[in-house]
Amino acid sequence: MVKKNGKITLSLIFLNYNSQFWIKKALESLNAFYLKKTKYKIEILVVDNNSTDHSISMIKNDYKFARIIQTGHNLGFAGGNNVGLKTAKGKYIMLLNSDVEFTEKTNLDELINYMDNNQKVGAVSPKVELTNGDLDKACHRGEPTPWAAFTHYSKLAKLLPKRKLFGQYHLSYKDLNIAHSIDACTGAAMMVRKSVIDKIGGLDETFFMYGEDLDWCKRIRESGNKIIYYPNVVIKHHKYKSGIKSHSTGISKKIRAQFYESMLKYYDKHYKKQYPQIVRFFVKLFVFIKKGGL
Repeated sequence: MVKKNGKITLSLIFLNYNSQFWIKKALESLNAFYLKKTKYKIEILVVDNNSTDHSISMIKNDYKFARIIQTGHNLGFAGGNNVGLKTAKGKYIMLLNSDVEFTEKTNLDELINYMDNNQKVGAVSPKVELTNGDLDKACHRGEPTPWAAFTHYSKLAKLLPKRKLFGQYHLSYKDLNIAHSIDACTGAAMMVRKSVIDKIGGLDETFFMYGEDLDWCKRIRESGNKIIYYPNVVIKHHKYKSGIKSHSTGISKKIRAQFYESMLKYYDKHYKKQYPQIVRFFVKLFVFIKKGGL
């Protein structure tokens, strides 16, 4: 914990699973580019999902400002983060992947100030950039309705990205250079108001990996709060590196299957009752094909 007077303003939750190299980079850059200049009292929590590498001992020795919470089991993204959410004491809580990196543009005080001045904002996302400088589109998402998903996977959205009718999946018709409301952002880097979490609850643990951030964002919006994309604050994402030690070919296939299964879970939770059964049949068929069933 950064020792400043007063109550904790921001709790940062890093979820770690066998990612010693990346969590080191994340904590090192956090300290260099943010903790040394913030005016707020910050709490840093590292939730470890039963890692078998040396990441825990490394953090204990080198990053004493971080508090480690060991789950004892791999609880997945939702389960692991929920452990952190139950412990966090900040007015705001930010989920962070172990494979993010802070830079001179990652001043989280700006996000705090924005939320302090906009009480109807339940969550805010920085601009998340990939290592090549491109936008990580997961930080700027629309609600994945059947139509939005169809235009995305059929490539119609790519052909007509600036048309609202076709660009709903990633809200590609909006100006990425100014702050604006979005439907969803990525759990790799999202700041949420604790009072909103107290109202809607934590992440849905039926989503072991993928989909839980979309579901959380939908519940935030349904509680009457906005989600904002804020491009003035930038964080780098070394995407797909979390847990890289375990990413053998077999594990990668399981992760891919988990991604598409989460799409079906999301549809069943939020859209099954709204659409005819034939729509679910095609969603299920799509998931089956993408998992490698055909």
